[in-house]
Amino acid sequence: MTKTLEPVVTADDLPTAADVVIIGGGIVGVTAALALAERNISVLLLEKGHIAGEQSSRNLGWIRKTSRHAHDVPLAQAADRLWAAMPERIGRSVGYRQAGIMFVARTEAQMAFYEDWYKSVETLNLDSKLLTPGDIDRLVPGGKGNWVGGIHTPSDGYAEPSVTTSAIANAAMKRGATLVQNCAVRTLSMSAGRVSGVVTEKGEVRCSQVLLAGGAWSRRFLGNLGVSLPTLPLICSVLRTQPMEGPTDTALGAPDFSFRKHQDGGFIITQRGKLDAPVTLDHLLIGHRYLDQLRTQRSFLKIGFGRAFFKDLALPRRWKADSESPFEKVRTNDPAPNAGLNQDALNNLKAAWPAFEAAKVEEAWAGLLDVTPDSNPVIDHIESIPGLTIATGFSGHGFGTGPAAGQLAADLVAGVEPIIDPAPYRFSRF
Repeated sequence: MTKTLEPVVTADDLPTAADVVIIGGGIVGVTAALALAERNISVLLLEKGHIAGEQSSRNLGWIRKTSRHAHDVPLAQAADRLWAAMPERIGRSVGYRQAGIMFVARTEAQMAFYEDWYKSVETLNLDSKLLTPGDIDRLVPGGKGNWVGGIHTPSDGYAEPSVTTSAIANAAMKRGATLVQNCAVRTLSMSAGRVSGVVTEKGEVRCSQVLLAGGAWSRRFLGNLGVSLPTLPLICSVLRTQPMEGPTDTALGAPDFSFRKHQDGGFIITQRGKLDAPVTLDHLLIGHRYLDQLRTQRSFLKIGFGRAFFKDLALPRRWKADSESPFEKVRTNDPAPNAGLNQDALNNLKAAWPAFEAAKVEEAWAGLLDVTPDSNPVIDHIESIPGLTIATGFSGHGFGTGPAAGQLAADLVAGVEPIIDPAPYRFSRF
């Protein structure tokens, strides 16, 4: 994880009961905790490791509507409003800036993708604009890339993952939510055919509602309950430079690199054209659901078979409430960054914008994404287990929409009018 992650001090004692128990201390879980606490609903959030220890602190910090599926844009628009109101809501800044996001294309085929997306969202009142090569040179000066065009959404932006989830967690506790770290939830308790509590490594907690926001761990947790959630892992490697002069404050994505300004004056950089895809048993079990993605994105993935397969295989897929769970065996997914991909990204960026020749790497890290077959999350009740709601499978988009996704999950749990139409995120689509 990034070494700048702000730690959170939480409770040590486990309460015996709460109205709602949330499993998972990422941005979606802590935002849901805050939303429920604001409604004076008794809420307990349990995190097996530490708050924001996985993807919520390891992502790029981008907050975008650009290139999202049209039916996913309303969630991103709702998130924009919540990001803008965040400082007043939680009492501090999280580095949110609407500095814009730009994507640039090297080929006519790449440009056609952005043109098709632009047409697909024409009725959604976005401020996105298609760019000419001259527009790119004007907005991001000093470049030497041969771009055929691009797309720019000025109202997109970014925030700082190293502080955001921690700050929301602290705000949730101030509003009355209880958060406990280093406490894994092993399974659910059931009574009369519905959820009546959770069984943790430290004892049982009674509740009437559970929200599972466990990220990449959600598939394994649900599998032990007989529910199959289709998600597969991908690993994104990231680097951060020391403070330096850069060509723009706008975040920019090219086919083989991306960058955005960090609050300390450096830049967050990744190889946008490659992700590591470690093969696990789940690829054999549900890989057929991803054939369409594989056909279009095979060159995008570095598929590898090795230690990750056997480490995953060693973790149990079935366990009892009184036995050690996989969430106690591995508190935090902490994949090693791919130095080759990071260096490739930096080399590509230097060739396109020579200002980055001055870049000096401050740190590098990697994060594990949980990807669904359609790259959209599930935010829905589980009909076969009354009292269980899930918000997971964000496919690398969870930070940007996190405030709205957490709010939507809290709305579903509380049974109130949802912040947006939840239909695109129903579990039944799988």
